[in-house]
Amino acid sequence: MPTADLLQRKTTHFVLWRPHHTTTPPRLIIGTLQPGNPPAFVDEQQHDLAPAADAPDRWEITASACNLTDGQVYHYWFEVSDSSPGRDPATRIRCTDPTAWTVDWRLLAPRPSGPYDGGDQDPAGVVMYEDGKLIACDPGGEIPDWTADTPLDTRPANNRLVIYELPTNWALTSNEGDSRIGVGTFRDVLALVEPDACGANFEGVAALAPGSAHLVELGINALELLPPADSFVERSWGYATSNYFAADHDLGFPEGNLSPTPSTDLTSLVTACHQHDIRFFADVVMAFATRYSYQNVNFPDFHVSFGSNDPEAYVQGIVHPDFRRDPFGGDLFRFSRTVSGYDPVSGQTRQIVPARRLMLAYLARWMHDFRIDGVRMDSVVNFASWDFISDFKEYGRALWRQRYADEGHPAADAEARFLVIGEELAMPLDLIHQQRLDALWNEHFWRLLRFAILGQRADGEPGFEETIRKMIDCRRVGFADGTQAINYVTSHDVEGLRRERLFNYLANNGVHLEKEQRIKLAFVCLLTAVGIPMILAGEEFADQHDLTTVHPFKQVDAVNFSRKDEAWRTRIFEYVARLVALRTSADALAVNDTELIHVDLHDGKQVLAWRRGQPGSASQVVVVANFSAWGSPSHSSAEYVVHNWPGTPPGRRWREVTQNRIVPPQWVGREPLFPWEAKVYALEPAGV
Repeated sequence: MPTADLLQRKTTHFVLWRPHHTTTPPRLIIGTLQPGNPPAFVDEQQHDLAPAADAPDRWEITASACNLTDGQVYHYWFEVSDSSPGRDPATRIRCTDPTAWTVDWRLLAPRPSGPYDGGDQDPAGVVMYEDGKLIACDPGGEIPDWTADTPLDTRPANNRLVIYELPTNWALTSNEGDSRIGVGTFRDVLALVEPDACGANFEGVAALAPGSAHLVELGINALELLPPADSFVERSWGYATSNYFAADHDLGFPEGNLSPTPSTDLTSLVTACHQHDIRFFADVVMAFATRYSYQNVNFPDFHVSFGSNDPEAYVQGIVHPDFRRDPFGGDLFRFSRTVSGYDPVSGQTRQIVPARRLMLAYLARWMHDFRIDGVRMDSVVNFASWDFISDFKEYGRALWRQRYADEGHPAADAEARFLVIGEELAMPLDLIHQQRLDALWNEHFWRLLRFAILGQRADGEPGFEETIRKMIDCRRVGFADGTQAINYVTSHDVEGLRRERLFNYLANNGVHLEKEQRIKLAFVCLLTAVGIPMILAGEEFADQHDLTTVHPFKQVDAVNFSRKDEAWRTRIFEYVARLVALRTSADALAVNDTELIHVDLHDGKQVLAWRRGQPGSASQVVVVANFSAWGSPSHSSAEYVVHNWPGTPPGRRWREVTQNRIVPPQWVGREPLFPWEAKVYALEPAGV
């Protein structure tokens, strides 16, 4: 598959695109890492870069002109005249290559004299030189191996996805009952997917033990790993991207390793996902960066000063007229300034917006070299550019179609197996209506659901019935198709009213004895509603907060897989797994067809039933959900009748999925209900 022009050039040249100050030429500083405590930079060489003949804003030097030794791994920086606001451009500073394939935070650049601190010390880039080529590798010389990857047409289609949202911040409960927070590395995640793997930083947790594969047992078929690109933060939640083209150093540096292996570990993880028919989604943060080297290399073209009167510091007319973009302590990207120069994607010299083209090259790197199957774009309103969002989505789809064509698969099949998702709490549905995004987080769903499992009408809704109607069918809130809406009961944004994990939410609302029932009820709604369901890691076994979620600490909560072993939490996990298996396989849940067939809001009851699937078809699912404390009488002949039950087609029978049992014909549509219980019925061949 062809990749971005800049990435191709980097296989033979050290390339620095668009340095701002060039009176003193940018310089390559290259040498090797000498292990030690701390490691040292030795055998240093310095080489001036020169502008390319066809593109004067692309500065480079051929690798063959740098006196490199064949088969050697090198660490390097670019030295530039600082372009940061308020800095003296005469100051020379060593910066990470903005498109470095790998970075090594063990080796930091020296701090310049003057108004600089540790935050100005960039990590070295890493590359191998072999046979005249520059090769992406890890600091120990490990090279990613994709020989075991699987064909693209084996991946699940968008309309059958169940996404698992996994933070890199994990918790472990000690014998004393307190919680230790650590990094769930790529190898820890691999142990959730591959039965033969074991955890690294979280070795000893049963869910990660050899012979177990938590995510395969759960049955999800899409893994969204919160930002896997490199961040200077020692893994909070990763929303402070520092090196876009490199896999995260910390996630690839498990305890006990002598050197980091982020690229090869991520490759092993993605390969394992594909072998288990799990798509891999990358969470990307592009509105701003933190400690990214373009701050020094060329701040004016790529960044906006926060708090300035620069028009690009605002989002005009999208949320409200004076909405100010938020860099969250970093530097906003500039997505509107047009210049004439080298395009790192096409290789042509033309009119471009540098930050936009940079991000397309970033996407090419991750789709080509890490083989991601989808993207979740963080905080899309903060980009302040609908056009950029559209360009990003279209370029990703073009790359995906090319990958399909390269494997010889029909182009039509490609469209259903790639997805660009936007996240924005304001839910700008115009991005969907104008086809600038494939899908958008459905903020309405979690809000409606959390009222429903308390038996309450949602704020702003005329009644309980309409609360349920909007919850189970995203088309009633503005979406046109189920693949456009990402539904969830909890997301990683756990700060604020009703946003806690379900366990804590129910406890905070006085529910203590019925947590299990109501959490199961919530998952029935999630996994049978129109839309793509997404599960925050840990909710499938009723995880709870180990740390505060009170502002401003919303991003420090962690998933604690050690809790899954508790008996009642194991029951919830097994219950959810049965529903996930139905969601990923049932034709009735892969189409938009849905109908509320029964509403009973009398005599203390709040019982509703909905049908999924085409009426009269051989694949239908019926959900009977009790959102109340009412229950059927305890005697053996008790029943609850759903009068509008669909007919049973010849040769079919009903199976109740949550308990995995066949329903006798005489009991179809008339089984008893317990308080806060949902039953899920699916048609199947009578001979199964």
